[in-house]
Amino acid sequence: MNKATLDMINVGENCYIIDIFLEKEIKRRLAELGFLEKSLVKCVLEGPFKEPRAYRIKDTTIALRKEITKNILVERI
Repeated sequence: MNKATLDMINVGENCYIIDIFLEKEIKRRLAELGFLEKSLVKCVLEGPFKEPRAYRIKDTTIALRKEITKNILVERI
């Protein structure tokens, strides 16, 4: 198993969410956006200073900052 945090995924790379280690409210909001265990995520775009980064999950693209993505454990594909 090739584990990493979401902030370590390269643009164009796919991964599956294993777990999210954030406050309950933030975790719930991410879940509403599709960030759930076993969801497929792809990093699709990176800001000029490597932040924020855009992630494609289901049919939605979401921009997230590193302070959030460093707390999302994923498995690289």
